Amino acid sequence: MRFYRQKLLTEAQLKRLGEHQYSCQSVSILDSILQPYWNWLVSKVPIWLAPNLITILGLIINILTALILIWYAPDAKTEAPRWASAFCALGLFIYQSLDAIDGKQARRTGTANPLGELFDHGCDSLSTVFVALSACIAIQIGYYPGWMFFQCFCAMTLFYCAHWQTYVSGTLRFGKVDVTEAQFTIMSILTISAIFGSTIWSTKMCYV
Repeated sequence: MRFYRQKLLTEAQLKRLGEHQYSCQSVSILDSILQPYWNWLVSKVPIWLAPNLITILGLIINILTALILIWYAPDAKTEAPRWASAFCALGLFIYQSLDAIDGKQARRTGTANPLGELFDHGCDSLSTVFVALSACIAIQIGYYPGWMFFQCFCAMTLFYCAHWQTYVSGTLRFGKVDVTEAQFTIMSILTISAIFGSTIWSTKMCYV
């Protein structure tokens, strides 16, 4: 019996990956504020813990907590239990923290390589889907399917454009308001839904 191995990447792509050098420019407001916390956190991580394991652990936590929210409100209309929103916010915070230190752990252990960066961005692409869905559920945007599609479409498009720019220029750039700010905004939305309930986003204001 003959077996055929299908290559996921072409020879040119493998060559480009091998030549890749990580380059990042960030003027993010929150990144500069959170750097001391991330440095402290990575210092508590065992030196033997693989960076990719940190990445996948954060992704699993993020997906599982988002799936709990999706389970209770699959149509993004039903009000999910408040604890589910709180759990999802916590899961996103854990994911964001672990995602911020996996690269630091790689440099700390001398295991940084282009394949690890590719793996990290692949996990980020999956997380983007679940983060966008959890935000939609938290504000019950299922009543407005057009806006729900627009929100999810924007999240995917911005992620794609950022990495296409990285592929072309060789440098990953973060603006003053970027990924970290977006993640903390969604954490805040989930926290508000956990405290007051998802229906708060549909509350009509009365003017006298």
